[in-house]
Amino acid sequence: MSLRVSAAGEITWPGGRARAALGRSGLRPAEAKREGDGATPIGAWPFRRVLWRADRLRAPQTRLAVCPIAPDAGWCDAPADPSYNRPVELPYPASAETLWRSDSLYDVVAVLGYNDAPVRPGAGSAIFLHVAYADYRPTQGCVAVALADLRRLLTGVGPEDFLIVG
Repeated sequence: MSLRVSAAGEITWPGGRARAALGRSGLRPAEAKREGDGATPIGAWPFRRVLWRADRLRAPQTRLAVCPIAPDAGWCDAPADPSYNRPVELPYPASAETLWRSDSLYDVVAVLGYNDAPVRPGAGSAIFLHVAYADYRPTQGCVAVALADLRRLLTGVGPEDFLIVG
C-alpha cells in the first residue's frame, strides 16, 4: 500500500484522505535536501517502525514494529556525528532532537526510511510522519496529520509500504 502526499497538503491512501502539514520550506527534491532547511523531501520513503508515548496513549494498531518512546530518547541531527540520523540516548554529546516532547506532536511517530540506507551526512534527518499541530502549521520537514487520521492510516501500513511525497 502506498500513501501519497501532495504539495497542496493532502495525504491519501486506499480508503482514506486527510489534511497534512508539510515542511515550512515546502517540498524539495531529495538530492537538494539539507539538514535544517525546513523542506519535506520528495520521493518514496519506506515505513520503518512506529514510536509512541505509552504514558499517554495505547499502542497504535499497525503491521509495523511498534516501540515505546523513552524519556531519554533522541534523534541525532549533527551531520558530522557518527550517529547522524539515528536514534540516540539523551543527553547526547552532539546535537539531537528530543523525542519525549511536552506537546503531543510525537505521541505517535512513523519513522520513514529517508536518508538511512546509507546515511548521507547533512542530507537531512528525522523525517517522520507524526501528529500535526491543531492549526496544521508547517513542520521542520516532516509530514504531519491529526492524531485520529494517523492512527487510522497506520492500521493498514506494513514494512512493505511507502509514503510517496510530491
